[in-house]
Order: sequence, then structure tokens, then C-alpha cells
Amino acid sequence: MLNSSESCPASGLERPEVLGWLLETWTAWTGLEGLDVCLEYAAHLLWVFTPLLVVFILPLFILLFLYLSILFLHVYGSKSVLRTAYSHSFWDGARKTLAALWDGHATIWHGYEVHGMDKIPDEGPALIIYYHGAIPIDYYYLVSRLILQKGRTCHSVADHFLFKIPGFRLLLEVFFVTHGPREECVRALRAGHLLAISPGGVREALFGDNAYRIEWGGRTGFAQVAIDARVPIIPMFTQNIREGFRTLGGLRALRCLYERCRLPLVPIYGGFPVKFRTYLGDPIPYEAGTTAPELTEKTRQALQRLINEHQTIPGNIFRALLDRLSRRTKEEE
Repeated sequence: MLNSSESCPASGLERPEVLGWLLETWTAWTGLEGLDVCLEYAAHLLWVFTPLLVVFILPLFILLFLYLSILFLHVYGSKSVLRTAYSHSFWDGARKTLAALWDGHATIWHGYEVHGMDKIPDEGPALIIYYHGAIPIDYYYLVSRLILQKGRTCHSVADHFLFKIPGFRLLLEVFFVTHGPREECVRALRAGHLLAISPGGVREALFGDNAYRIEWGGRTGFAQVAIDARVPIIPMFTQNIREGFRTLGGLRALRCLYERCRLPLVPIYGGFPVKFRTYLGDPIPYEAGTTAPELTEKTRQALQRLINEHQTIPGNIFRALLDRLSRRTKEEE
């Protein structure tokens, strides 16, 4: 049995000193004397790159929220034995539940407001034409408000690639999303539904910037839809939508890649809790004899007026964040 004089060299040390001696002995034995330096360097890198990682991760939460919505729809659809008997209104409860969840997200994260909701009819058809942000989350919010406040579900036109995303089909069906064609859009409007189209589509979403330029190219199809269905057009723009989410679309190589394969492979970053205000303009009425190019130009001018009136250009993320913290009321707008 060892006495005190035969114990380890640290026997006469206090407990903290013993632990320090053990750590030094272990690092010397393993060859990790520089571990503390490595950890300090790693911590420095983490401090520098964490904000950069966060702005690219936040948009994924929107995708996660969409998949959670889809999961809810699957659960909802599997729990009723009366689906066939009540197929006409079966999904109404699911739509209202998801609308409440998305509206809650809009209110909490962006202090979301809609100005001009009275421009959208309580019944009857209308075509909503909106500016497309990097992620059209403002349109999701508007759809939710329409369901909750007016009891109306707005039909939507989306790009083909959306229908190829795994698991999205049920969500698109429940919320009446289609990729066209023109005849189907006209059919929906003639049936008395609301319909929304963003003529800029994916190109405007990925390659627009904080200058908020309208990028429709030569597209006039939406105007022909309104003419064929004889319905008014309601322009829509959301303030700060480009400050909430942005893209790396300014990189020429990514633009060339998109033009070649038509896939939205441009990285999106952001998810910043900036202020969102959606503005709905005065309806552009149907007028017999108006051509599609003429109506397209009228709509472009109306949307541009909304942008000029409600958006400070160039957009600025910091200013939009301060706007989120301000106490401006609807009356001040």
C-alpha cells in the first residue's frame, strides 16, 4: 500500500492544479499540445461564418414550413371516412387551418399588412397580377388573408418545376395551383374564381434585385386571359419583398446556367424579419376592343406606380428592418 510520499507527483497539489497537470500530461502524451490554439481558431471561424450560414439556412425554413403543411394535409386526408360523400367541401377545414398558421407566421415575423383588400371582390372573378420576389411568400400570405377574411381561395398559376418537387402535388391540388394552359385559366375565371399570375415568373424571382425592375419580357398571355374571360385585373405589390429574401442572380454564370437548363439553381438567402406591406391597386376594368399588348402595358404601368409610390429604391435590408420596428399605422400609410 502506497503512503503519501509514494503517490503521484501531483499529490501535494490542490484539486484544480491536479486537473491542470492531468490535462497537460494527456495533451503531451497525445501530441495535442496545440489543441487550445486549434479550438481558438475554430471558434474564430465560427464567429465569422455563422451569420453567413444563417442567411442561407433561413430560406430553408420556408421550405420546411411548406412540407409541414403538406404533412398536415396528408394527415387530414387520411382521418375522414366521409371524404367521398363530402368531397365538395372536404378540404375547406384544412385550407382554413393552414391559412391561420401562415397568417400567424406573417404577423409575427413580418408584421404583415394588406392595404386595399376592398379592391378584391367578395364574389365574382378577377385576375391578380403581382410582382414576384425571390420567394413569393407575400403571395402565400395574401392567399391566407383571402381565405380568412373573405372566405375565398385564390387559384394560382405556377412554373412547371414546382410540380416536379417531391411531395408538392397534394398541396398544389388543395390550393388550386396550375401551370396553365391559357384555356384552363380562362375556365377558372369564367367559373367565378379569383386567379393570380406573376408574368415575371421564375426569371423575375431569381434575377430581379433591389432596384425592383419589372421583368416580363414580351409576355402578354395573362392579358389575353383577362380579355377572353372579360374580367378586371388587380395589380399587387409588396413593399420590401426583395429585402426579405435575395438571390445570387447577379452572377453571370448562374444566369447562363438558368437560360440553358431552365432550372432554378440560383441560391437564395435571407429570411430577414423585415416589414411586409402588400398593396392592391385599383382594378383595371375589361374594355371591349383592347388588345393584349395594350392591356399588358396598362397593367405594367399600374404595377410600376405601386412600386414607385410604396418602395424606396434601391431597397435596403437595414432600413426595412427598422421599418419593422416602427409604429406606423395603416392610417399613416
